[in-house]
Amino acid sequence: MNKVLTSKSSIIVLVLGGLLQSCIFGGNKGDGGELIGVQDREWTGQVLPYGMTSVPPGTFHMGQSDEDITSSKINMNKQITIGGFYMDDTEITNNEYRQFIYSVLGAEGFEAFEYDSIHGPWTLDEVVDFRNGGLYPDTTVWVNDFAYHMGEPMTEYYYIHPAFDEYPVVGVSWYQAQEFCKWRTGYLNKFREENGMWPMPNFRLPSEAEWEYASRGGLDQGKYPWGGPYARNGRGCALANFKPGRGNYIDDGFAYSSPVGSYFANGFGLYDMAGNVSEWCEDAFHPASYPIVWDLNPTYFDDNELRKIIRGGSWKDIPFYIETGTRNYEFQDTMRSFIGFRCVMTYLGRSSGYEF
Repeated sequence: MNKVLTSKSSIIVLVLGGLLQSCIFGGNKGDGGELIGVQDREWTGQVLPYGMTSVPPGTFHMGQSDEDITSSKINMNKQITIGGFYMDDTEITNNEYRQFIYSVLGAEGFEAFEYDSIHGPWTLDEVVDFRNGGLYPDTTVWVNDFAYHMGEPMTEYYYIHPAFDEYPVVGVSWYQAQEFCKWRTGYLNKFREENGMWPMPNFRLPSEAEWEYASRGGLDQGKYPWGGPYARNGRGCALANFKPGRGNYIDDGFAYSSPVGSYFANGFGLYDMAGNVSEWCEDAFHPASYPIVWDLNPTYFDDNELRKIIRGGSWKDIPFYIETGTRNYEFQDTMRSFIGFRCVMTYLGRSSGYEF
């Protein structure tokens, strides 16, 4: 009798052991005892987010493609390699930034969205207090940036009025651009999680190298996103929104910034990579960072450096500042009427070839 019970117990133990091994540890599911990896990890490929375009991986020479009028030193060019990524095809607009504000506050039909687990829900006062880490654009930049300038109409209408919905958002600091990227990441991935999909990589600011590579549009030594060497075409038409001459802002068609995408895209399908508004990059500023950083996906980080890279020049700048290789900076907590941003997302896939 005892032998029978023992036998039955052994069978039960063996069966339970097999079930546990199969259910919990993967077990032998027809793998024949071979190392075949964990199965059923479905991935149909990365989805190109709305409003973005793909920038293929490649190699280029980073640095000025023409004489650097700000320096008497020999021009420094460094050949580097950039991995593939997605990039907003235009600068972030007033209306896109407004979705961020409404989502965080829960206004205008948007569900209040907590994208920052450390901060928690935002109040209206916190959002509007942009000088103390809030999220709302500083609309007074149109008055504060220029002496003896009638900027009050721009201050009153530029961000608020629907006439400016498709214009690039300005008056946002490097910190605010970072917060926008965090919100956008959480907003997209919450939807994907609720629908049983893998999360996408984080939205972020482009590195300085990514930005310059993207701005060239595949033209390694191009002075401008369209190549060059001039900022006007053969008919004398301005090819970007910049300051064509002393006291002459309107000759390119716009006195201030322009609606995004008002000029031709470059070879990667990106608009306004020259002029309109300068754009925040991830990197801290260093006057000699090129020799320091690595030659593969370089980014210069320094938490103690308050100056951050801006690229592309703006509606108020002369042609030199809208060149693909021209560097500039602003303090990370400063808001300007001529600085905006766009986002990028790392592409998850092979690092060579064109798999986008």
